[in-house]
Amino acid sequence: MRVLVRSRNLGILLVAVGLGACAGAPKGVLAPVAATVPGASRVDMLVATTRKTAANPGELYSGDRGPALSYADITVSIPPDSVRQPGTVQWPKELPGNPATDFVTLKAETLDRPEAAARLRRNAARTGKRHVLVFVHGFNNRFEDAVYRFAQIVHDTKADVVPVLFTWPSRGSVLAYGYDRESTNYSRNALEGVLRRLSQNPEVAEVTVLAHSMGNWLVLESLRQMAIRDGRVAPKIRDVVLAAPDVDVDLAREAFRDMGPARPRLSLFVSQDDNALAVSRLVWGNSGARLGAIDPSSEPYRTELARENIAVLNLTAMKGDDALNHGKFAGSPQLVALLGNRLAQGQTITDSRVGLGDRIVQMTAGAAATVGTAAGLAVSAPVAVLDAQSRETYGEHLRNLGQGIGDTAEGAVDLATAPARALGGR
Repeated sequence: MRVLVRSRNLGILLVAVGLGACAGAPKGVLAPVAATVPGASRVDMLVATTRKTAANPGELYSGDRGPALSYADITVSIPPDSVRQPGTVQWPKELPGNPATDFVTLKAETLDRPEAAARLRRNAARTGKRHVLVFVHGFNNRFEDAVYRFAQIVHDTKADVVPVLFTWPSRGSVLAYGYDRESTNYSRNALEGVLRRLSQNPEVAEVTVLAHSMGNWLVLESLRQMAIRDGRVAPKIRDVVLAAPDVDVDLAREAFRDMGPARPRLSLFVSQDDNALAVSRLVWGNSGARLGAIDPSSEPYRTELARENIAVLNLTAMKGDDALNHGKFAGSPQLVALLGNRLAQGQTITDSRVGLGDRIVQMTAGAAATVGTAAGLAVSAPVAVLDAQSRETYGEHLRNLGQGIGDTAEGAVDLATAPARALGGR
């Protein structure tokens, strides 16, 4: 059996080596282009991030954790509405991108903290907008994914807000669930600080936080910390929108309680057919329901949600645009008032550009168990030959399996000793 597993993994390794020469999606889409085209739209956003600076200037920030909070000022050009479907991001197929058909970057400048504060004040004063929308992305997002997705949200919803993106260190790989989860914990203090400083800014009248997927855990933890430190969540933080939250229900209850009675208005978007949250529950050993997958009409949730005055929209009956049903999104009355009617018509907030091979790994394994991951890679190896996104991330998937093919094979067969090796090292 061990020989068969090693042989299978050796075959996977050979496929991966062969794929190393294959070109994936273009890197460096954040390198500014010279100009845009008539009819294109511009979205200016301030970015705060706990990511590490990337070696490639066109990526700006990597999936690694940075030593301190960093800031950037980014302008995205969105192609004319006549050539695109609302709710979608048109990624360049080659560099430089074509602003007539693709999302492209017009400006990407790093800032220090005083410069970022000054830029926010100028943007608010110049546009007359005093309502800040903070977006916190979910699992499996590269820096450019978060930037372009947020630009799409701001543009398509015609939200009358000052956009602020908070992006935390995500590997942009479906097999990096553990790393991503720990990165949200790593970023709690930073997000709390950003939200506090926004609330203290005299040019800001109101703050709304929109979180998706794993980003909800980061938002709830940061607001909980703020309430514990300051006695309450800052009053200017009026609304928090929790979209498909990948958060344990019991931990969410604790966060709601610790925020106190003067907490922001909460809106919750759930779907019982969210396959990504089903996988997340498997990752955590079926230890508890994920908040984004509950049935709000059943007890004890129905009574609790009513008692806590949490607005809920159940999206289970809605057809999703993504294979995992994790990107469903519509609008509560609060959200419609903020983000406009288009968001209420069912746009999606996706977790990166997930390839077919990645979906197979995700659905096969739960993206965590060694035996499942190895099986998922074995199945997806032929798919990677055809699917660009799978080719791009396949090598990283293999590296994330463990320190070597031999260790992975042994872990896949001998589950009894795998936990001890994981805790004790080699």
